[in-house]
Amino acid sequence: MQDVVEVSIKGLMPTANGCAVFLGNDTKTFVIYVDPSVGSAISMTMNGVKKERPLTHDLIGHIFLGFGVNLERIVINDVNEGTYFARVILTMQNELGRKILELDARPSDSIVLALQQKRPVFVAGRVFAAVEDMTEILERVLRQQQEEKNGPTEEQDQ
Repeated sequence: MQDVVEVSIKGLMPTANGCAVFLGNDTKTFVIYVDPSVGSAISMTMNGVKKERPLTHDLIGHIFLGFGVNLERIVINDVNEGTYFARVILTMQNELGRKILELDARPSDSIVLALQQKRPVFVAGRVFAAVEDMTEILERVLRQQQEEKNGPTEEQDQ
């Protein structure tokens, strides 16, 4: 496997045109902007929201299950002028042997599938090195969200 860095979702924030997904690890955080429907799917999956009917990502997961396909991992493998690219790595074992399939996919869809299947999310090392570190911005956003939820803190009251 190429040089990769494992990341997790550090936060989600609605934006005017969709949703900002903050991905990272202990050393760096970066952001991918996704459309509103995928942002909603990520949020629902992270929060364990039960849906009345299967959404597209649920359907894909059911198809994987029906055919005995396992999602091994996803890799965000490229970025070009702010557009990210990903690969979904699938495996299947049957009487003929083990098959490995690598598919091109949008990172946003890939992230939903990885969350649903509880599988790791990786970023190519060169992509991770190239992205802008958004850790401070994420911390500021999370503080604001916490303050909105809890009201002003004692420090702000004084």
